[in-house]
Amino acid sequence: MAYFNKLPEMLYNFQIGDKERMVIVRDITANVRIVKAVLDSITLYDEYDVVDGETPEIVSEKIYGSPEYHWAIMIANLRFDYLNDWVMPYDRLVQYCTDKYGEGETGSIHHYEDENGYVVNDDYPLATPIDNITYESRINESKRRIKIVSKPIIQQMVNEFDTLMNPNGI
Repeated sequence: MAYFNKLPEMLYNFQIGDKERMVIVRDITANVRIVKAVLDSITLYDEYDVVDGETPEIVSEKIYGSPEYHWAIMIANLRFDYLNDWVMPYDRLVQYCTDKYGEGETGSIHHYEDENGYVVNDDYPLATPIDNITYESRINESKRRIKIVSKPIIQQMVNEFDTLMNPNGI
């Protein structure tokens, strides 16, 4: 099942120069939430640690034998932005930090932390400086462990998605 093929179509008016053109497009704003009970049940998930360079399609292929379930992985983890919600490989993380903080600023101090990891002022006793790359690396690493819908449940999830996207059976 191709995820985007299930999204409803709509007419969209494009203004190109001084001309208008109506085009049929997929409504990517259709926001479907798979039944909450399915997603919230911890017994339906396995955990998986994403390896650098793996995309949702690669993980789907490894787990389910097909890249077609990439969307289910994203939905199960409440990740909707393919670029920013997914773990970045280290080289892309470094480039992201350079773009965000500026050339040569990845090692600059982002903030200070105490011995428990709480953010503190720089004059706090035993305050530890945390640089930009460390800060962004922590955020990136928090995206590495994902939930995987168990194989027996994936077809149920697909069926529920189909029903929600096409409630009239058309």
